[in-house]
Amino acid sequence: MYAFGGPDVLRVVDLPEPHAGPGQVRVRVHAAAVNPADTLLRSGGLAHAFAGVPGPYVPGMDIAGVIDEIGPDTETGLSPGDPVMAMVLPIGPAAGGYAEYVVLPAGWVVHAPAGTDHAAASTLPMNGLTALLALDRLDLAPGSVLAVIGAAGTLGGYLVQLARHAGLTVVADAAPGDEALVRRSGAAEVVPRGPGVAERLRALRPDGVDAVADPALAGPGLLDALRDGGVYAQFRGGDEPGGHEFSGDGRVRRVFVPDYAGRTDKLRQIGGLAEAGVLIPSVAATLPAAEAADAHRRLESGGVRGRLVLTF
Repeated sequence: MYAFGGPDVLRVVDLPEPHAGPGQVRVRVHAAAVNPADTLLRSGGLAHAFAGVPGPYVPGMDIAGVIDEIGPDTETGLSPGDPVMAMVLPIGPAAGGYAEYVVLPAGWVVHAPAGTDHAAASTLPMNGLTALLALDRLDLAPGSVLAVIGAAGTLGGYLVQLARHAGLTVVADAAPGDEALVRRSGAAEVVPRGPGVAERLRALRPDGVDAVADPALAGPGLLDALRDGGVYAQFRGGDEPGGHEFSGDGRVRRVFVPDYAGRTDKLRQIGGLAEAGVLIPSVAATLPAAEAADAHRRLESGGVRGRLVLTF
């Protein structure tokens, strides 16, 4: 895309084919997940980060495909033809993941989980790393109570699954039609979603919960659900659309997934958890890459369960 705006700014363009340099690998992309972060970029919510940078601007933070080129002097356990997955940062020289070929530092790419197809694997890197980073930031002891707001979404669902695996007790919000889904993910208790959720959490846990993770961006009112000394995971800053400002509040832990960019160990951990059946990828539908605008419209209309995935 050459401008920011509605879904129709997304269009197919031909770009020079990139090649792997020293320390890099090239991925022939077969699948790229469509995330809320992609719609934020497309709509201009991150336009300030591209000031002075000419288009085209390529969204996409999640890819899966195969290694098809390894740069000179690159130390890696990857080989051409290996199925892989990676998180991509669209603000940078690599551009985003909505592309047939993506070149990345070798350490940013790991083997895809065994038995997982490209579409499913593409839903894991960014969302899985975000969920893992949130739990690392919260640093809760086993047996602690974590409230997940937005538990029916992909990120929320991964948070619930990883939290349960870590020995946490999860309480979550859900619409009536999503309650069964959220419980299958591992929530021990579910309250109705919507305004007043902090009060409903307090009614369920009168002393307050140990932590709240808020991928739904419900905001500061959720601090009322915390016990004394409890902590809150914030997924979008006050300078971003939909985000909230928490000036000087020591209970807030910022979750900024680029902090885990290039963390091979963490991405391998996500892959291992998926292979073990702890983290279950969820694909809502696959669409050809040329239908990216339609995928963005569907995501922004709400109610999508699982990730929409573009295929290349």
